[in-house]
Amino acid sequence: MDASLKDLVLLYPVYALLFAGHGLSTGQISSLFVIWSVTGVVAEVPSGVRADTVSRRSALVAGALLTGAGFGLWVAVPSYPAFAVGFVLWGLGGALGSGALEALVYEELEYLGAADRYAVLTGRSAAVATLATAVATAAAAPVFALGGFTLLGAASTAACVLCAVAAAALPERRGGPAPGEQGAGAAAAGASADAGVPAAADDGAGYGATLRAGLGEVQRIPAVRHAVLMVIVLTTVWGSLDEYVPLLASATGAAVHHVPLLVLVVYAGVALGGVPAGRARRWGVRTTAALLAGAAVLSAVGALSGSPLGFALPAAAFLVFQLADVVADTRLQESLTGRSRATVTSLAGLGTELTTLLVYGVYGAASGYADHGTLFALFTLPYAVIAAVLAVRGRSGGAAGCGSPRSAG
Repeated sequence: MDASLKDLVLLYPVYALLFAGHGLSTGQISSLFVIWSVTGVVAEVPSGVRADTVSRRSALVAGALLTGAGFGLWVAVPSYPAFAVGFVLWGLGGALGSGALEALVYEELEYLGAADRYAVLTGRSAAVATLATAVATAAAAPVFALGGFTLLGAASTAACVLCAVAAAALPERRGGPAPGEQGAGAAAAGASADAGVPAAADDGAGYGATLRAGLGEVQRIPAVRHAVLMVIVLTTVWGSLDEYVPLLASATGAAVHHVPLLVLVVYAGVALGGVPAGRARRWGVRTTAALLAGAAVLSAVGALSGSPLGFALPAAAFLVFQLADVVADTRLQESLTGRSRATVTSLAGLGTELTTLLVYGVYGAASGYADHGTLFALFTLPYAVIAAVLAVRGRSGGAAGCGSPRSAG
């Protein structure tokens, strides 16, 4: 429920067009993405530590409400300053949810003795979230025709409010024995969970101690360090280019009301990418490398085609990127053993935000020299480099991309 509501935002496929329609250039739009990323960079780790020391559930609730407020501001006062403030609110909201949701879900599954289901559940959740985005994308055109950007913004804000309500209903139990275990420890854990008190609150660990513990886990354990790096490099580029998909669609000559439908094709690929995550978790590094290399080529060719029909190729590429993303996140969660799970996940998020910021800056600066098709193609080629590195590691017996992350250490 929470996964679907979080992405049931009708503004997603057209907000770049909202900005352009109010006179913003590609460079100015990219500067908004930079503001968004800078906010995430500043808030990412503090929000993860907060989730570990206070409450992951409350972080999810606050994050959804802040994001909804940003969307409402965009359509209430459409101007560059309002767009910028809206992205700050969205950045704060995203940072509050980043790390908190993954940690909450993994430790709830661990509490139930089902941690091995994390990849399957996360993959399905990603698919549901993307389907929600697809539904929002498909609905954006008729809703826009009915009430313009104002109605799209109102619907998007309402979805965020409902997401906050759903997040408030999530269970939050940390560590502790699984149900059915005997002893005082089990009873205490059960009482704490029933009372709605996060287990970590009993540890007495403060902000500084939690942050140091998370940093120490990354520094000491090679498996954690490798998993964090893989999350960063696999997520950054396609996550950044996702923001430019509507502009790429518009560059094909498609009318504004057809742009959401082209974006929908790409989102369909992303949705399908989450489905086989449970099986993909067991694939070897060479298979992963081959898929990433193929995806890079497909995305580049589709972007350069300049045709709406070419959107099928980036859709297939984004399927692979999403799949690799889910598997990388799963390996990160499996490699963690300490109480600073949200903190470490947020450290990976910080790395992603920093590299995403670089992508936005370069894309914006290069937009004056190349069209969207060319830029999109160039920015997907790094996956070919990643694939080559993985292939070399596979031949040399490296652990990255295959096997149990705990064995990497």
